[in-house]
Amino acid sequence: MTIAARASSPRILPGLGAVADRYDAFVLDLWGCVHDGLKPYPGVPETLAAMRGAGKRVLMLSNVPRRVAPVYDMLAAMGIGRDLYDLVLSSGESAWRALRQRPDAAHLSLGKVGYHLGPARDVTIFDDGAATRGTDIATADFILCTGPHTDLAPLEDHEALLVAARARDLPMLCANPDLWVMRGDQRLVCAGLIAQRYAELGGRVVYHGKPYPAVYATALDLLGQPARDRVLCVGDGVLTDIAGANAAGLDSALIPGGIHGAAHGLFMGEMPDAARLAALLAGHAASPTYAIPSLRW
Repeated sequence: MTIAARASSPRILPGLGAVADRYDAFVLDLWGCVHDGLKPYPGVPETLAAMRGAGKRVLMLSNVPRRVAPVYDMLAAMGIGRDLYDLVLSSGESAWRALRQRPDAAHLSLGKVGYHLGPARDVTIFDDGAATRGTDIATADFILCTGPHTDLAPLEDHEALLVAARARDLPMLCANPDLWVMRGDQRLVCAGLIAQRYAELGGRVVYHGKPYPAVYATALDLLGQPARDRVLCVGDGVLTDIAGANAAGLDSALIPGGIHGAAHGLFMGEMPDAARLAALLAGHAASPTYAIPSLRW
C-alpha cells in the first residue's frame, strides 16, 4: 500500500475526526501540539477524550530532553491525566536507553564520563549507570547536550565551551534535535541549535529524538506494532514531526500555526490558508498528509 504521507500537497481538514476511521493509533507531539509549554491549547482535553472514546491508542512523542517520569507529571499538572492517553516517549528517554545499552559503535565511542550542557532538570539521563556525570570539560569523554545552560540563554553564550570541546574532539550526544521551542509567546533555544553549531565547528554529533528513526521504532514497539498505514503522527515541526513520520513510513498531520506559524501568517486554531501553507512547505523535502488548525477532533 502507498503511504499517504508521501503526498506532495496536504489535505486541509477541520479536525482529525474526519479521517479517524483510517487510524488505530495517534502519535502526538507535545510542545506546539498538545500544549504551549504552559497550558494545553483550547479543545485538546476534549480531543484526547474523543480519541480514547473512539478506541484509539495515543502515544505522546516529544523531543523533551529528559526522562518520561517528569513529563507525565507535567501533563498531569496541566490537567491532562493518564485517562486521556496511553504512553509518553521522550528523546531524553531514548538517549538514556542508548547510553545504558550502547547499541552501536557511535554510542560505544562516547565513553563513560559525560559533561552535561543543559539545565539541571535533565540530569536524570545519567541515572542507573547510563554514564558518569563529569563537571569539567577538560576530563570528559563526551558532551550530553540537553539545551542551553538556562532557558533564556542565547546560542552565543555557549561558544567558548563548544570551541574547547572541539579542541579535544569530544563527541556530543544531543538529546533534543529541535532548534527552537515556543513557551507561551517566547521562542527559546533548544539543544538542536547548539548541536548544529557544534557540527559547524567540525564536532561529531549523535542525535536522539524526532526525526531520527530509532525513536519511531521504539514508539511503534510501545504501541504494540500496529500496521504502519494505521498510525497517524501529529505535530507542528516540518523538520522533526513531519520529516520523521515520512522517513518512518507513517502518515502525518501538520499544525502549521505552531513553531512555523508567525513567519508565514498561519495561526493556531485558524483553518490553514492553502497558499500560505504551500509557502511554508516550499523547499522542504518533507510533506504532511494533512494540515489541521490545531489538535482538534
